[in-house]
Amino acid sequence: MTLRHALNDALDAQGVTPAQFSELMIRLLDRGVLCRDESKKEAELYDRYLRIPELVEDYLSVLRVRLHHERRFASVRLFPPGAEVPGQPDQDDSAQGGLRQRLSQQEVALILVLRAEYDKCLRDGQIDEHGQATLPLEALNLASKNLLGRPLPDGSVEREALFRRLRQLRLIRGAGDAGLADSEAWLTIRPGITGLVTDAVLATLTDEREDPQPCT
Repeated sequence: MTLRHALNDALDAQGVTPAQFSELMIRLLDRGVLCRDESKKEAELYDRYLRIPELVEDYLSVLRVRLHHERRFASVRLFPPGAEVPGQPDQDDSAQGGLRQRLSQQEVALILVLRAEYDKCLRDGQIDEHGQATLPLEALNLASKNLLGRPLPDGSVEREALFRRLRQLRLIRGAGDAGLADSEAWLTIRPGITGLVTDAVLATLTDEREDPQPCT
């Protein structure tokens, strides 16, 4: 029996067609994340994943791609070979490939600040029932100055593109692009932020900020 036939038989036993499985895998590999509360379509695909989690994970394991399922917040995120996955042992894998999303320096910087602000809200008990934290954009701008020594981009086009990218990664919710150009706008940090910036990385960042080394 071929691998395809074995997969089709396993899918048939769960009432999932090969076309439905293909749609789910293409979406996962293309976007790298599913959040049930993002849209009707993502809810449909997430529920489909719940019917066949072992088959999805076995398929991904052939590609050496790992999956992190956050059941509490109904989300699934993929991690390429060699990436650090929350709650899973590290793998010694130096593979690089198209699945590894390339983030710009500005995107990385903003994600670090968002993670720090999320951790602060978590400590203060300011997390809603969906695991989300909400804060004004001006507070995020101030946090960026305090943590990284620089504010958010001033240009509206640059700032809009930056926040659009983070919404695509399912890390934030917010007003439309025009709204995020307003300093009085609010945004919501989604719990998936903890999957991209670990506690160890966050601790290193905050320690360096609190204990700056003298210039030489």
